[in-house]
Amino acid sequence: QAGVIDPDMIDEDMFAGELLTAGFPDPDLLIRTSGEQRISNFLLYQMAYTEFMFVPEHWPEFTNDVLYRCFMDFMQRDRRFGAIEGK
Repeated sequence: QAGVIDPDMIDEDMFAGELLTAGFPDPDLLIRTSGEQRISNFLLYQMAYTEFMFVPEHWPEFTNDVLYRCFMDFMQRDRRFGAIEGK
């Protein structure tokens, strides 16, 4: 509205370039501890294709074994990045 940017020039790349995470890849995996099953508005735009893992352990109890379990689960997932299965 201030005439600084032509609204027709605003696209996904321009928007992403203005975020604090500009230049970093979007996360592949988010691990949420304590059994909470929400992301609390954390990186909403960047997590469109992120896989989520919710673990019951609280942060102080989050061990290498729990991390390994999360990685093993992640490796078994079929990531389609929004594509419909079979198409």
